[in-house]
Amino acid sequence: MKRILVVDDERQITRMLRASLQSSGYEVLVANNGAEGFTRFENDRPDLIITDLAMPEMDGLELTQAVRRVSETPIIVLSVRDTDAMKVKALDEGADDYLTKPFSTPELLARVRAHLRRIPDDGATETHIELGDFVIDTDTHTTQLSGTAIHLTPKEFDLLLYFARNPERVLTHKVLLRAVWGPAGDDQPEYLRVLIAQLRKKLTGKPGVVYIQSEPWVGYRFNPSGSEASFTDS
Repeated sequence: MKRILVVDDERQITRMLRASLQSSGYEVLVANNGAEGFTRFENDRPDLIITDLAMPEMDGLELTQAVRRVSETPIIVLSVRDTDAMKVKALDEGADDYLTKPFSTPELLARVRAHLRRIPDDGATETHIELGDFVIDTDTHTTQLSGTAIHLTPKEFDLLLYFARNPERVLTHKVLLRAVWGPAGDDQPEYLRVLIAQLRKKLTGKPGVVYIQSEPWVGYRFNPSGSEASFTDS
């Protein structure tokens, strides 16, 4: 049974989340502020964390930073602050996803399932990735999409590999630029737009399916099984 830590100072929210998550088969731990949440994280090692942003003692950003220093445990941030700047800040600090309050329970549960799926099994190898419609081999730098080999340039391969290692996670422009070009990429956002466009043209598997979805003004999300959702090039 997967273990989920819910961190929020609003008891009505924690009660609702506990009931929804338990009814979906998860073990649920609850903390009422970030400091308590980090203690529970250290003691109980949950498989996923859901945290509010605005909390006393230690806020959600500080909790995210503290967890990221020691773990890659998926983190979903909840907040009433629906601004692109706040979303980008939370994601840049290491959050995997961001939901604005009020949110629908089915959407939250879908995000939870998606992030739990990306946790690698013990003993999984980094050199051979089979994920959704993709097979990626890092030793030979080869990629197959739905059983068909596709030719990628080195940078396209690096970008796809980073996506594959972080499926269903919202990745900001800054995170992706640094992953592919290092710190030098911070001031070259046009590099990423061009590379994303090139990669999308080559990832034409099932008709009408999109593998790289845009999160407008924030970044991108990779769905290895494809999505029929529309995207823009922002």
